[in-house]
Amino acid sequence: MDCSDTENAENIFKSIGYYRLSGYLYPFLKTPKSNHKYKEGSTLSGALHLYEFDREFRQLVFDQIERIEIAVRSAIINIACSETHDVFWISNPKSFANLERFNKTMSLIDKEMQTSREDFIIHFKQSYEDPYPPSWMLAEIIPIGTLTRVYENIASNQIRKKIARYFGLSVPVFISWMTIVTLTRNSCCHHARLWNRSLSLRALTMTNPLRPWLKDDVQQGRVFFTLCILKHFVDIIHPNNTFKQNLITLLSKYPMVDTTAMGFISNWENQPLWSI
Repeated sequence: MDCSDTENAENIFKSIGYYRLSGYLYPFLKTPKSNHKYKEGSTLSGALHLYEFDREFRQLVFDQIERIEIAVRSAIINIACSETHDVFWISNPKSFANLERFNKTMSLIDKEMQTSREDFIIHFKQSYEDPYPPSWMLAEIIPIGTLTRVYENIASNQIRKKIARYFGLSVPVFISWMTIVTLTRNSCCHHARLWNRSLSLRALTMTNPLRPWLKDDVQQGRVFFTLCILKHFVDIIHPNNTFKQNLITLLSKYPMVDTTAMGFISNWENQPLWSI
């Protein structure tokens, strides 16, 4: 690989780390990749452009996930509080179907309560004798993955359906998609390579979509399918959003990126989901 087109190549490897950067060097290898021979014309500059694309791509994706996470927390808490008439429903074992799973969740909540430095938790401990604060406070200190597990264990299927239907989904699809969202969130938070990552987890799909979806098959496990999941949520949470325009702008900025490696299909912009 030619590194002469990049100033301070040694410092770049030091600041990023060879192992992290090697994930962006991999697409430039000849087949078979195990021979570690680069294609003719491969440059360090090209790998760095791919690295910078992935960094901006993660930022775009995480911006959507932030909206989704906040909206899901709000929907679960508001709907369950309204339906159960119990502001402490998260810490009430009667709200859940499986006691063992409830106890495991409460162990996680106990740890968060002990270590939280949030002002509202400190104020609650100083002001009230209740062992746990209202559910909307607990929801703010537990990870979104844990909150999804809380949702799964809600005893009332009617409540679970109402929450899932708020996002235009069935209960199984909502759980499946929130798992994908959580895994993607974790990748973004740990600055992991995202653009061509392959997920072994396969998401459930809608048989009778309540909203515009995809008319053609999309490869499972690739990031484009994740983008479709995010688009579905964001269109409900924030209509007239600029997610599609921002994505197109980013792809145009980095034309060297192989979108097929990301799972994009031809004319993806014209799919029903992406046309609204």
